[in-house]
Amino acid sequence: MENNKKNLKNNSLKNKKDKPSDNFDWKRASKTSFVWLAIIFGAVYISGLLTEVGKKEIEIEYTEYKKFLKNNDISKAVIMGEKFYGEFKIPQSLPNKLGNQLDGISHFKLTLPFIDRKNTEEWDAAGLEYTFKEQKIDWTGYLLNMLPWILLLGFWFFMIKRMQGGAGGVGGIFKFGKSKASLWTSDQPRVTFKQVAGCEEAKEELKEVIDFLKSPKRFQKLGAKVPKGALLVGPPGTGKTLLARAVAGEAGVPFYSLSGADFVEMFVGVGASRVRDLFEQAKKSSPGIVFIDEMDAVGRQRGAGIGGGHDEREQTLNALLVEMDGFDNTHNVIVIAATNRPDVLDPALLRPGRFDRQIVVDAPDVNGRLGILKVHTKNVVINHRKVDLLAIAKGTPGMVGADIANIVNEAALLAARKRKRSVDMDDFEEAKDKVIMGVQRKSMILSDEEKKVTAYHEAGHALVAIKTKGADPVHKITIIPRGRALGVTMQLPMDERHGYTRDYVEGRLGILMGGRSAEMLIFNEMTTGAGNDIEQATQIAKKMATEWGMSDLLGPMTFGKKSEEIFLGRDMGSSRDYSETTARMIDEEVSRIVRDAQRLADEILRKEIDVLHHLAKELLKYETIDSKDLKIILEGKNLTRPINAKVSTKPKRMVKRRAKNNILDKKKNNSVVKTEKSEAVKN
Repeated sequence: MENNKKNLKNNSLKNKKDKPSDNFDWKRASKTSFVWLAIIFGAVYISGLLTEVGKKEIEIEYTEYKKFLKNNDISKAVIMGEKFYGEFKIPQSLPNKLGNQLDGISHFKLTLPFIDRKNTEEWDAAGLEYTFKEQKIDWTGYLLNMLPWILLLGFWFFMIKRMQGGAGGVGGIFKFGKSKASLWTSDQPRVTFKQVAGCEEAKEELKEVIDFLKSPKRFQKLGAKVPKGALLVGPPGTGKTLLARAVAGEAGVPFYSLSGADFVEMFVGVGASRVRDLFEQAKKSSPGIVFIDEMDAVGRQRGAGIGGGHDEREQTLNALLVEMDGFDNTHNVIVIAATNRPDVLDPALLRPGRFDRQIVVDAPDVNGRLGILKVHTKNVVINHRKVDLLAIAKGTPGMVGADIANIVNEAALLAARKRKRSVDMDDFEEAKDKVIMGVQRKSMILSDEEKKVTAYHEAGHALVAIKTKGADPVHKITIIPRGRALGVTMQLPMDERHGYTRDYVEGRLGILMGGRSAEMLIFNEMTTGAGNDIEQATQIAKKMATEWGMSDLLGPMTFGKKSEEIFLGRDMGSSRDYSETTARMIDEEVSRIVRDAQRLADEILRKEIDVLHHLAKELLKYETIDSKDLKIILEGKNLTRPINAKVSTKPKRMVKRRAKNNILDKKKNNSVVKTEKSEAVKN
């Protein structure tokens, strides 16, 4: 155990040194880039200024040199090897190589074929002052000429380093094959199983893995082998990644975590190299745990891609399969992976010996949601006298841990916005409505006609739901626009449902068509408000006919084989395995089921038309009606609560201060009035 801690500490230090920074500061990088560009242009400009003197020096022909020497136009000269650098007594006008006339030339140079005594006699005869110097390398000139290129190369290396996240220039190119896994260390925030609620079975399965890592001899005495891997399967937001973090907090062994997308890069072979490097690091500090999030990004079934069997993703998967259960399987490295698409994973990855356990992390039940609420409200200041967590848990069926955490956070934000000292039940109800139904669109103003149509539409939904046997109770009705809907009728089931009867599904279809039936019954016209209802009803009716076997005409059969093209998402399309006659029968059956649902809604609303008018009238008056108000309306009574009653959300101290200020203001006003009256009497 002590060796594991030492290895964990050493690996964490190494990981901190080697791991590139993920937070790329674009603002800083842009500023640095501008600085580099300014340096480059400045260097080019300075180089031009320094070589400005060279513009006054021109290379001339030998015949021109003889002419200037004969006319005594040359005053000085420096001879370096076979090079003759001369200076004119008076600046000359000479043509350059392009034939353009240059004025003010004071220096020139040329290459002499040889230098002997005859040349020196000519220079002496012309009265020329000349000196001989040893030829040296002009390093300054070389550096000035090379400076712009050096700066360009430096800027190029700088940009490569930035693109690699600080990997370090050319050396960083060879680090592409290194694993990007982050190593959990003891100084990081720790998550334990006490902070995970709603998935007790999954916790028990993972506790066995942790116990094996902590005391393997207890299991090995009985001949048990360490499980190679555990696959966490479940919908998004159920807490798969949180469970893995809890394993890291409980295990006390090296824990490497990364995403499936971190393996694959634009370069071929990088993914497989990273897999090998990851397991090499884990084996050095074994026993250890490797956690791969979003496993479907790298573990999809092979042979379905456009690139055949040699694409980058498949090479990465092959390397992963070998590392998990290859020839060398002596190291105690357990792989934990999480995915919400187990159906697209390769069968070789799911077999025992690689992922021995598939742990389902499903949506929590009432007790699970209550436990999640207790975990998330632990650090929230709530009013325990008014807040009933069990009622909130019962009112959030089908929600996962992420949804419940969002409701708690929204309730705390609402309470803080209203300047409350604690979070009340009203805040939780408002937050729940916001998450389920959407945000109130107060800026959207509806005309009186639109409000009336929306009120009857939602009243139709609610009334059909109330009169349908076995339907979920109506929780709330509102005609205030929320999200993309002009009105919402919200139902909450009393019990947890995992399977649905045919009567329940047909009743659900009738509730969906209740809005359109109310519009036709009252206004004798159709509106686009029922578009989403009809879409849902059509989908349910199609599943009844083709998947659930709930059609008397078609019988207990399924139609339409789902496509197995993993590259296209597997569920993106389906192939028809039935004839044109059967397709026509399916269409007719779907139409019949939806029309029967509408007829059922019509019958209920015609019988209860007085209740429909009463409910729509109260909706137009109060805009939002809950289950308590609905009970009063069904008894034939009118609602008596204040319209849009607002509760004071200011703290009591502020209210008292404001009341005192109002009393003082009244006293001041009375004294001013009295003085004005006395002055008027005097006048």
